[in-house]
Amino acid sequence: MMTNAGREPLTIASQGYFFVGGQYQSSGAQRAMHGQMYVEYQIPSDVRAPCPIVMIHGGGQSGTNWTGTPDGREGWAQYFLRRGWPIYVVDTVGRARSAGTYSAYGKMNEPNLDFIQDRFLAPERAMKWPQAALHTQFPGEARPGDEIFDQFVASQVSSIADYPLQQALNGEAGAALLDRIGPAVVMTHSQAGPFGWLTADRRPRLVRAIVAVEPNGPPVHDVDFLGAPDWFSDNPTVKGGGICHAALTYEPPLAPGEQLAFVCEKDPRGPGLVRCWRQAEPARKLVNLAGIPILILAGEASYHAPYDHCTSEYLTQAGVANTFIRLADRGIHGNGHMMMIEKNNMAIADVIAEWLDQTFS
Repeated sequence: MMTNAGREPLTIASQGYFFVGGQYQSSGAQRAMHGQMYVEYQIPSDVRAPCPIVMIHGGGQSGTNWTGTPDGREGWAQYFLRRGWPIYVVDTVGRARSAGTYSAYGKMNEPNLDFIQDRFLAPERAMKWPQAALHTQFPGEARPGDEIFDQFVASQVSSIADYPLQQALNGEAGAALLDRIGPAVVMTHSQAGPFGWLTADRRPRLVRAIVAVEPNGPPVHDVDFLGAPDWFSDNPTVKGGGICHAALTYEPPLAPGEQLAFVCEKDPRGPGLVRCWRQAEPARKLVNLAGIPILILAGEASYHAPYDHCTSEYLTQAGVANTFIRLADRGIHGNGHMMMIEKNNMAIADVIAEWLDQTFS
């Protein structure tokens, strides 16, 4: 296991935790709270940033994704604290320290070792998408019994299986958090991508920027990974909001009972890419997201590599300018979906920090 020896000590002015959101719910004779979100914060002694960063983890994960790595290195929370950003790290609704009563949320998705290996830590062995062969950055052998692998698997938690429900709950909790702390950068990963879009839709004046690290996608239909030679298939479930299951604010507004109309491009943009879905023209506009600076990051070897450009293009069509960066185009190679814990995580944080510096300069 590695250490952080040689780094200057972090100097923290204040730290603590609180909960946002939540309401009481009765089940028979019992009453309990559900919908609450755990938030822990650290404020550096030398604040040099224009606002805090709220870090929202992805599916099966918790806030520990941001606060360290399974081999003992510092995480992105410490990286940005060192750069003078106040940091708020959450455990999303219905999991880890936010869990409350699981029965309030219905079916839960539980940690699955095969899924963890194939999607997150060792995609190069499963080869379910063509870019998986390029994965090199997990800091261990990615097999049970390897100390680093076991540390990561030990961190996995159950999460709400009902995507529309989890998105609605976390969008509301995200809005409640910003109501409490004020304007912030919202950093999301994977399943939390829609939580960021929904939080911004509800509180556009409080979201200073969005950093979407491989946000849940692609638009309209998720992808089922088949392996060679066909690789991809559209999952039949339709995301009614385009980039999420929950409803977003479009202009012109949808009439009661009306649904967005979608079309699929005839051919993919290149080898190893999916065909993107977008709105049928004339496209409605995501008016509350327009004007918010947005960065979308995609790793070279991740299962998002075939499709994150589709999210960028969907937003652009909906009137939402954004910056899409493939890390390989910046000379950063070999990353899978869990890039914030991989060997070169600080090189990726540098890319984000550069974009934030330019955005707020």
